Amino acid sequence: MLPWIRALRPLTALLLTAAIALVPATTAHAADARPASGWNDYTCKPSTAHPRPVVLVHGTFGNSVDNWLGLAPYLKNRGYCVFSLDYGQLPGVPLFNGLGPVEKSAEQLAAHVDKVLAATGASETDLVGHSQGGMMPRYYLKFLGGAAEVNALVGIAPSNHGTTLSGLTNLLPYFPGVEDLLNEHTPALADQVVGSDLLTRLNAGGDTVPGVRYTVLATKYDEVVTPYRSQFLDGPGVRNVVLQDLCPLDLSEHLAIGLFDRIAFHEVTNALDPAHATPTTCASVFG
Repeated sequence: MLPWIRALRPLTALLLTAAIALVPATTAHAADARPASGWNDYTCKPSTAHPRPVVLVHGTFGNSVDNWLGLAPYLKNRGYCVFSLDYGQLPGVPLFNGLGPVEKSAEQLAAHVDKVLAATGASETDLVGHSQGGMMPRYYLKFLGGAAEVNALVGIAPSNHGTTLSGLTNLLPYFPGVEDLLNEHTPALADQVVGSDLLTRLNAGGDTVPGVRYTVLATKYDEVVTPYRSQFLDGPGVRNVVLQDLCPLDLSEHLAIGLFDRIAFHEVTNALDPAHATPTTCASVFG
């Protein structure tokens, strides 16, 4: 990839923020009308091999379908009951979700987990989230009682300690009004800036809560959650993984690691079932 193209990618977040005000109102989100093609089956009962349902949590600007067209079938084909949700919707903004305040999104996740557990009869679930979807569940675990209902959280390129968007957020003070635009129209983006009030509260007193296993999957080519090591967690029961340590040929950046990187997918299954984990290598792309 040409360096100037990679450098421009973080700008899309700010451009999409400005575009929100121009999106016409709609009565329904486009993603809500699309079938999930094999997952979100509320008749699914977890097996002895995979006793916990998996809830997939999309990232900022994502939705319950598009974010998981790769991983959801991958897990479903391996015998997991798989579910996904839409959260963080803003009025008049179709398709692009994960934009509302993180606290409110965590409440939506809590309600969805309760729905999944009631339908499946399981006592706990496992959560797998991409980008904001790997960080936001930590609010649910820490402040909303989620630790009693969650066995493991797998974060794929999560914004655990915020992002500088490769330094672009450091420019906000020089552009009066832009930060207000972020807070007013896309609270979730403001919540994910390094040093935000939300992240300060979330990470105060430690990154983890007892009883939950944490896995972070990161790529050193991430151009959105930067620097990439800010994604890592500290605490007991944490495993931080850089994909290039498993396969130096893996060139996935922020979107690819969550959308179609089968090396990352293999590590997700290892995190969900560590007792039967197998080595992840470049050959895992064929698995």
